[in-house]
Amino acid sequence: MGNIVGKSGSPKKVWMPETQLEAKMVEAIKQRASAGSATKSFNSIILKFPKIDESLRKCKVIFEQFDEDSNGAIDHDELKKCFHKLEISFTEEEINDLFEACDINEDMGMKFNEFIVLLCLVYLFKDDPTALLAKSRMGMPDLEATFETLVDAFVFLDRNKDGYVSKSEMVEAINETTSGERSSGQIAMKRFEEMDWDKNGMVNFKEFLFAFTRWVGIDDIEDEEGEEKI
Repeated sequence: MGNIVGKSGSPKKVWMPETQLEAKMVEAIKQRASAGSATKSFNSIILKFPKIDESLRKCKVIFEQFDEDSNGAIDHDELKKCFHKLEISFTEEEINDLFEACDINEDMGMKFNEFIVLLCLVYLFKDDPTALLAKSRMGMPDLEATFETLVDAFVFLDRNKDGYVSKSEMVEAINETTSGERSSGQIAMKRFEEMDWDKNGMVNFKEFLFAFTRWVGIDDIEDEEGEEKI
């Protein structure tokens, strides 16, 4: 998820996106960060877990609409058909990037938690004219508050507003609370490791979203359904 390069004449290193989609995602986060974050502490994010979990679970209906063969995953062709139905003008490369970004397990199909990440990325790109129609047709208005909470939470963690969250930023964010209490550094490290999917020391918004679905228990939905089918 990105590469480190040194600026000319400076020892400072800057994290660079690897794909056009990641670059677009980082730029969108930077623009959102310029407005600041309403989140005051990591603890306040945790307190919202139950409400966020309830809201995200409602996405199941949308997921099932796009999962045409009802196999529990949205494949590449179904995603292309989805975009066609929503009249979203994406290039083949953009569709491939989005599919690969959301299919984090690389099993050629987006599971429910991966689809939630897709929806949130569409929300993040809401200022893009091609995404406006998708928002209304996918039922996004009802989920805007939840997705905005997720975006705001990431912006809170991204202290230097570069579109990524580093280990030091995670420690700083978790140690900051409105009451003046300080959380354990070990908790910060554990949370960061859960987010840093590719273990490169930097977390982008997509990785944050995948970690968040696990934190609020979205993965449990698939586990429960799997048990019912056995």
